Amino acid sequence: MSARRHIALVAHDNKKVELLSWAAFNRDTLARHQLYATGTTGTMLEYELGLPVTRFLSGPVGGDQQIGAKIAEGVVDLLIFFWDPLEPQPHDPDVRALLRLAAVWNIGVACNVMSADLMISSPLLSGFYQRMRPDFGDRDWQAAEAG
Repeated sequence: MSARRHIALVAHDNKKVELLSWAAFNRDTLARHQLYATGTTGTMLEYELGLPVTRFLSGPVGGDQQIGAKIAEGVVDLLIFFWDPLEPQPHDPDVRALLRLAAVWNIGVACNVMSADLMISSPLLSGFYQRMRPDFGDRDWQAAEAG
């Protein structure tokens, strides 16, 4: 039995066509998983692929943070985020926070076609792979503030 992963798909405006093309090529694989996306990207993916996509707000108005919350809750396993490194983003702090949460919670992140291809084609995607989630335990905030 193959694992059903929870995959978030996000793309900046200049990368949406690239993500749609990548997703169309990988449609059969993506169809076996639960998909999430920010606003416009999710609408485009749902229309182009004919697959259900849980859509959040547009990135600049909170969608990046909503996906970040799903990462922190342990829902999202993989983030495919085609971000545009050559174009300044007005919501750059949200983008950085999303990538930070992905690193903190040890989820896979693909930021371009090559990394997305390698992750989506890995036998670990649908096979047995237990992601190590960090255990932050009960934090002693008073001791941390004193130190």
